Amino acid sequence: MRLIDAHCHLDFPVFDQCRDAVLGHAETQGLSGLVIPGVERRHWARVETVASASPLLAYCLGIHPWFVRQHAQEDLDALEAILASRPHGCVALGECGLDRLHGSMEEQQPMFEAQVGIARRTGFALVIHSVRAHDEVAAVLKRADLSQPVLVHGFSGSFQQAGKLVDLGCYLGIGGVITYDRARKTRETVSKLPLDSLVLETDAPDMPPAGVEKGENSPENLPRILDVLVSLRPESREQVQQALYRNTCRLYGWPEAG
Repeated sequence: MRLIDAHCHLDFPVFDQCRDAVLGHAETQGLSGLVIPGVERRHWARVETVASASPLLAYCLGIHPWFVRQHAQEDLDALEAILASRPHGCVALGECGLDRLHGSMEEQQPMFEAQVGIARRTGFALVIHSVRAHDEVAAVLKRADLSQPVLVHGFSGSFQQAGKLVDLGCYLGIGGVITYDRARKTRETVSKLPLDSLVLETDAPDMPPAGVEKGENSPENLPRILDVLVSLRPESREQVQQALYRNTCRLYGWPEAG
């Protein structure tokens, strides 16, 4: 079994004392790749350093909507310059986006649109954080008319919202939320979406599956999320697993052979 965690904050300090052990155990469970997103400029170097420690790891660089107030145009310029240099191991711009539940959407929007523009100019895939802002995200992407892949990570919206994003060519990140019985809307949506639009992720240490304490999620939980996804889908386990692997490779521009 080959699994890729398409979005995992393995650089966060909570993993500092156990990172190698966690990664090693996840690898025994089938993990063959993991992508670490960047969320603010002061931690970009940390993300790159952690990712350089293992051939299983790759990374993204971006400015998360929670941290837009700590950034300015000079940070966007720095981001574009770094991406234009094509740093080894960097596979996408992200995570960036919009979050209606945290901060001001009016403040987030310019930073998000600027990063979409950087992705368009540099050709990097785009990783998006979208919380109760799927319609706004879809509108920005439609205006931008991107040709490269886009991931809307941690998706938990309606089937109609998912359809808009999929029609724009987006991949949707499926994580721990589907392990909760109460997440009926998301579980039903995931069961009906085209399989070639889905990728698997943990968002660890955040977005824990059912039974895991907040802040204690791990890439080791990826097989469990896969199990639930398989239970929701009409395809076989092998078909689902192979599609998730293929989709993630296409998202990040990797050869599908591994």
